[in-house]
Amino acid sequence: MTTLVIGGTGKTGAPLSKLLHAANLPFLIASRSGKAPEPYKAVTNANIDRMYIIGPARVYEPFPIVKPFIDLARSKGVKRFVLLSTSQDEAGDPLQGALHQYLIDIRVEYTVLRPSWFQQNFGDILTAGIRDGNQTVSATGDGRTLFVSTEDIAEVAFGALTAEPSLNKDILIFGPELFSNDDVAELFSSILGRKITHQKIPIEALEKTFLGIGLSQQYAQVLGKFETNVSNGLEEEKFKSSVDKVIGKHTMEEYIRANRDLWVKQ
Repeated sequence: MTTLVIGGTGKTGAPLSKLLHAANLPFLIASRSGKAPEPYKAVTNANIDRMYIIGPARVYEPFPIVKPFIDLARSKGVKRFVLLSTSQDEAGDPLQGALHQYLIDIRVEYTVLRPSWFQQNFGDILTAGIRDGNQTVSATGDGRTLFVSTEDIAEVAFGALTAEPSLNKDILIFGPELFSNDDVAELFSSILGRKITHQKIPIEALEKTFLGIGLSQQYAQVLGKFETNVSNGLEEEKFKSSVDKVIGKHTMEEYIRANRDLWVKQ
């Protein structure tokens, strides 16, 4: 068994690679840089039979890009695919949903991971707003979600890659606590020792922001819809009603405390 980890240095790929390495399981990394950090190996000629897939960033329709890659992988002997999607992407939907449906249709061994919002987003795309402006911005209103650690996602991916037999289903992945973005701002305030606020903006303003960073109109609208769905209680309802779900163990407070320096002005 050899696993190819797409995005092996990314938010979920990096902790997954650590788990595979710790379990002494053979794997290779594919990354945008074309390099793998020590002691891991980048893609070489190998008998790969399973694969962790992350679609291309900022692409509204990844299916035309990723499908040929899946087909090539199958022709080379890959039998199992673990796809990273989102909690709000159902099979057949835009973004990762078309790939989700394709894995079902071609009858391969598969698992689709559908995590809620990443805790790590606060240390990535939202870092500057907190550090320099003392605020987070969203269109989620008072809606609550369950921010999940990418380490917990990686553990589910590891299980899906190594399970026998294959799981052949999608799994919702949530953090252990329900939080609104107001709640998260209060948590940041208590840990950083200064007032952090959550600015609630209308969906139109959010979509304009997405367009400003180069996203397409369609992609901006879908991401805006995701935040509106949180505002309307969809994430909370999914958590309460779903059967195939995993609840992570890493809390939002643990994440903020462990990475506190990210939001401290130098």
